[in-house]
Amino acid sequence: MNGFQLAQSRLSKGLEQQEAAEILGVSQSYLSLLESGKRKLNQKLAEKVVKVFNLPPEKLPLMENWEDLPKADNNELAESLATLGYPKFSHLKKGKLQNPAEVLFSAFQNENLDSRIVEGLPWLVFTFPELDWDKLTKYAKMFDFQNRLGFVVNLTRQLAEKVGDKTKQKSLLAVEKKLEKSRLLREDSLSKVTETEKAYLKTNRPKEAKFWRVLSDLSVSYLDYV
Repeated sequence: MNGFQLAQSRLSKGLEQQEAAEILGVSQSYLSLLESGKRKLNQKLAEKVVKVFNLPPEKLPLMENWEDLPKADNNELAESLATLGYPKFSHLKKGKLQNPAEVLFSAFQNENLDSRIVEGLPWLVFTFPELDWDKLTKYAKMFDFQNRLGFVVNLTRQLAEKVGDKTKQKSLLAVEKKLEKSRLLREDSLSKVTETEKAYLKTNRPKEAKFWRVLSDLSVSYLDYV
């Protein structure tokens, strides 16, 4: 979230700077500096803005360098999905609200991803389609995750098609086409698979997984949350 977006969020609520500053617990002069871009919005205040103004979590600021993004284990990822509202993890405790783009990238960093979390990734993209796709694509290529990202985007696009959401279909297809240009030749996977599983999945996986060279049997028919 930059200063302009902060100002637009305030105006959409019909608030004057002084009113918004009081709600956020900062001075009017400091809020003015934030909105003009002369000061950067810190994480804590950004979280408060998202909560107070009822903004989507995609508006939370992203870490500048994802090379420094801490790796998350399965429990932490499950908690992050639960906090974002994933219905299948509604029984789990809620944690710190994160930008969905960082949660998705953290999942790709986990080489031993739980299958239940893998199933939740298309939900994440479907629910929060306004991700920073430029940054996601950039870092997916940097870390050789473009096949994983492409497969998840493909599944999400199929979900959008299933429910007749043509707007999401169109935007996700554009992302998919962009990722196709950098598709890797080597086989990849979203979770750790044994040699026996690899041999099976190479000949028994959905055509979409085969196209994206991802060793997975996940298909849109398994995704019953939309």
